[in-house]
Amino acid sequence: MKKTAIEQLLSTQHLMHILQTGRIGVLCHAASVDRHGVHLLQILSQAQISPKRIFSPEHGLWAAAQDMESVEDTFDAIAGTRVTSLYGHSLETLSPSAEALNDLDLILIDLQDVGARYYTYVYTAWLLARASLQRGMRVVLLDRPNPIGGVALEGNLVDERFRSFVGMRSIMTRHGMTIGELLSMWSCEDNLPERSNLEIVQMQGYDRHACFDALNLCWVLPSPNMPALETAILYPGMCLLEGTNLSEGRGTTRPFETFGAPWLDVRTTNEALKLMHLPGVFFRPLSFKPMFQKHAHSLCHGFQLHITDRQAFRPLLTGMAILSAISALHEDFAWRTEAYEFVADRLAIDLLLGNDILRKRIESQDNPRHILESMHAESQTWREQREEFLLYR
Repeated sequence: MKKTAIEQLLSTQHLMHILQTGRIGVLCHAASVDRHGVHLLQILSQAQISPKRIFSPEHGLWAAAQDMESVEDTFDAIAGTRVTSLYGHSLETLSPSAEALNDLDLILIDLQDVGARYYTYVYTAWLLARASLQRGMRVVLLDRPNPIGGVALEGNLVDERFRSFVGMRSIMTRHGMTIGELLSMWSCEDNLPERSNLEIVQMQGYDRHACFDALNLCWVLPSPNMPALETAILYPGMCLLEGTNLSEGRGTTRPFETFGAPWLDVRTTNEALKLMHLPGVFFRPLSFKPMFQKHAHSLCHGFQLHITDRQAFRPLLTGMAILSAISALHEDFAWRTEAYEFVADRLAIDLLLGNDILRKRIESQDNPRHILESMHAESQTWREQREEFLLYR
């Protein structure tokens, strides 16, 4: 029988004893639910477990805040208690304060990742886990599926100079790991002497080849612009558009599935994209009007992406091809220059790509396939690095 970690929690006797008798902190968000949509906090309450402190990642406890919107510590009416935010106004707020951990014995973490290194929840989980472990506390992580599959890899590793909250660790763009596997890897890489206090509650019967919809689970938005599995599949490539003046569809009902700008020439762009013969996807021209963020209330011309073959589809190749085609055809195209995830001295696109070399190759109109082929050695390095930490075979 297949079970996620949250569904095994109540039957794990040693954990239940600790949770019922210890002073616990819980890091969770809106998608911390079982297959029936019952939230972790409700499950704990029904088991007579009262967390002493609740932590929330970017977007807040219920995924109400938009990207890069600071979230304050606040009393939450649904949770019925005060929530400590791990995404405030500065880089320092991404890690828990000593005060926030002072009166706790154990941290319970349950977050849904989406399988791309830009998605910040894995770093929030790690920063909290590391700080807790270093204080001699126990950390229990309830593992969850990689919704876009745990086998396919794509992209490159992050150069040291371009580390940020969208790439704190040198992992692949599409990394193919679960959050439990990543935390297990990082605790060993950092040689934490307290890493024996990290317990990963594994899933039962998880097939790492499977996408989320094959697992009979309940999809809940882990963030406000991740409304569906299809969005997550596109995200490793389409998130790159955040580093440009193109709308990536935020402010519409189909973020990361639509893109465009008021100045985009649909005909010439469509022809250029067709010539690239991108696998597993087609582009449908459309116009749309974002209600907020880039080009808010302006009519944008662009495309909606439709995936025709998930196995063949290569999200990063597709995202880079879009950037290559549009940057070559439009004088109005530009890279984002505003501060991005607390970093103001490097371009957002370089933080997303993990270096500045790839941007320069796109600017020089290098073939996107050649660019990805040049990452093969890094892909092999990552495949070998992660092998011993895979919990599911």
